[in-house]
Amino acid sequence: MADAALRLKGLVEQLLGAPLPVRIRAWDGSQAGPPDAPALVVRNRRALRRLLWKPGELGLARAWVAGDLDIEGDLYEGLDLMASLVWERGEDARTLLQALGDPEVRSAARGLVRMAGLPLPPAPPPEEVRRARTHLHTKRSDKRAISHHYDVGNDFYEIVLGPSMVYSCAYWEQDGTLEQAQRDKLELVCTKLGLTPGQRLLDVGCGWGSMAIHAAREHGVGVVGVTLSQEQAAYARKRVADEGLTDRVEIRVQDYRDVADGPYDAISSIGMAEHVGAERYLEYAQDLHGLLRPGGRLLNHQIARRPQKDEAAYSVDEFIDAYVFPDGELAPIGTTVTQLERAGFEVRDVESIREHYALTLRRWVANLETEWARAKRLAGAGRARVWRLYMAACALSFERNRIGVNQVLAVKTPESGASGLPLRARTWGAPTA
Repeated sequence: MADAALRLKGLVEQLLGAPLPVRIRAWDGSQAGPPDAPALVVRNRRALRRLLWKPGELGLARAWVAGDLDIEGDLYEGLDLMASLVWERGEDARTLLQALGDPEVRSAARGLVRMAGLPLPPAPPPEEVRRARTHLHTKRSDKRAISHHYDVGNDFYEIVLGPSMVYSCAYWEQDGTLEQAQRDKLELVCTKLGLTPGQRLLDVGCGWGSMAIHAAREHGVGVVGVTLSQEQAAYARKRVADEGLTDRVEIRVQDYRDVADGPYDAISSIGMAEHVGAERYLEYAQDLHGLLRPGGRLLNHQIARRPQKDEAAYSVDEFIDAYVFPDGELAPIGTTVTQLERAGFEVRDVESIREHYALTLRRWVANLETEWARAKRLAGAGRARVWRLYMAACALSFERNRIGVNQVLAVKTPESGASGLPLRARTWGAPTA
């Protein structure tokens, strides 16, 4: 009799002490749970072994990436329900071990072990980054981390990002295309920076060259774009050549810490500072401050997390660290502003565009799902599953205000105090006399 789903549902509810809000469909074809809810598909017993050996988020992530677990039905609804069950409860190995003092919980755990079969732990999926968390954010470790994330393949990123090839939050009107929203974001950055013909712009973490090309083509500036990704640089250089902008745009494979040809009139850092790390952030801010001329502007576009009561207890998200952004760290917006000011900047504007990133991520997920078969051929099934889970979960996090994204405009204000900004906030434009 096919009853694995019913048995599994009962054991999990007994273990967690809460009803399952999702349906379960097990490897034997059986189903249990709310009939109209999304289904958590447990494809094999190996999924249970992964969860038993690594309770919590990382075990779930490994099972998802390996294809042992899936969600059938609305992906976002399923993830939202799972978040309330697991992520928001803070379940990890330590809390579950503490719970094993309860006889009913011990009984449920033994039942899951019997269902899981052989006790040996499955090997992590090959997409998982395995390294010791030591010497974080050296130039070498940052280059490895960037390569893991961005050298997945330009063809794969074309599927996800679409023609704009911009891998950061777009800036949306009520109705519009992803390409127009990304163009509007690039124009917003250029406007805040007050770019005028003949100026020099440094684009830190230039990606596939979209910001550099837009600034040179639309505003007549000379641009140096730096990235640690060889694949990004090659792609960006071809785009620059195709646009006829090689006399205005230079793309370098270079660490921002090695840029030594300032001063620049403006610096854009869009979606790059998340890779810097808390220990290096002041150094990052000081380096950019030193590369600007007096009166020069920095536009720092960065994801932020909510502050914690005990900031010392902050830890990097296990799934993101292992599969998406190795060594990536998020900081509260207040911390970012403080570090920029400590470096000598005058922070003049902070704009939250949190809802815009949720819209952007949902479009990226839709792009990926539309060309799912091709994406799996290009990047591998495991990597494609990583990206689908990561982007959908992040969309929900932005929608629920668990994380945000902010554009911070800062000025290297000279001793005279003349910032060069207009008197009225957000009437952006060229520096005033």
